[in-house]
Amino acid sequence: MKFSIYSELQYWGGKTPARMYEEVIEQVVHADRLGYDCYAIIEHPFFPKFSISTNPFALFAKCMERTRQINFRTLGHVLPMHNPTMLASQIAAADIMFDGRYELGLVRGHGWHPPKAGVPIEETREIYDESLEIILKALAQERFSHDGKYYKIDDSHVVPRPISERFRIFLGGTSDKTYELAGEHGWGVTVPPLLPYEAMRRQLDIYRETCAEHGHEPYIVWIHACYVDEDRETAIREAEQGMRQFLEGNASPLTGGDRMPDKEVLERSGYGFYAAGILEQLAATPYEDMLKGDIVWVGTPEDVIGRIEEVVELCAGLAEIAITVNPGGFAHWQAIKAQELFADRVIPHFTQKAGVGTAVGA
Repeated sequence: MKFSIYSELQYWGGKTPARMYEEVIEQVVHADRLGYDCYAIIEHPFFPKFSISTNPFALFAKCMERTRQINFRTLGHVLPMHNPTMLASQIAAADIMFDGRYELGLVRGHGWHPPKAGVPIEETREIYDESLEIILKALAQERFSHDGKYYKIDDSHVVPRPISERFRIFLGGTSDKTYELAGEHGWGVTVPPLLPYEAMRRQLDIYRETCAEHGHEPYIVWIHACYVDEDRETAIREAEQGMRQFLEGNASPLTGGDRMPDKEVLERSGYGFYAAGILEQLAATPYEDMLKGDIVWVGTPEDVIGRIEEVVELCAGLAEIAITVNPGGFAHWQAIKAQELFADRVIPHFTQKAGVGTAVGA
């Protein structure tokens, strides 16, 4: 089992964006010092309460200079908003500059992205499929050509070439096709935060079955917002505002007054999840129900250990637990405390059980 940190970089004001970026960099350095395997962020423009993480390469470049071993993962690059050949070139450069510590997600993105980026929403699946094909060619082949609907490329090449022979690639989302594609290629999948296992059981079954058909081992990353304290009541009290805002932030593109495509357009474009009212319902969840319903993990280290053991029991193929420690505008000190307590008290329970050393990175 690996353990990592995941952050959406939700911005709720009260500080400058520059200060928030600096705090996140300090959290990455702290996670590296504690031995976490990876620090993952998303690529997400336009909606600050969901995220202000619009340039993962820039943030990770600053982190790289101050860390020694932690990997950096973008979850993920939103392909319909990129020229795929240019993005492949940037990924290759990041691979070189980050000493092979760069991992990537290649995603279609949320249903609220295309209208704000000027991308035809009903064409995003086709754009995604074609862009993905080009990126894989560009990273794997010295020279490549492509004759498609959106891109026609004649004898191109990525320079400089990446140093990694095989990149760690992750997909995430809620559509069946995402999990079929990941299983065919042997890529990892990330379970979206906030959703309990039952909400994703069918898609994860599809992923495991497709992995088996193609001779791959599943690699499932389970993401959950997490806050811990030695005292349960202190943890519950200190986490309440941030956890409430975490759920509100995840729904904010739908509830914040921005114009969204009609429900029929979303469904026709394969974005039916965003028309189903699920995120709005989650945002209205009472705090007590968040805790009881396994939407977030809040409590003592022992409480969180119990929650993780429940997931391990349910989810075959689970390979990594990723915790979000700065959700919903959590204070910097809270993120640092949660990272440290989780590393010192939760992770050793699983590494010692597996016969691994007590340190996270042992």
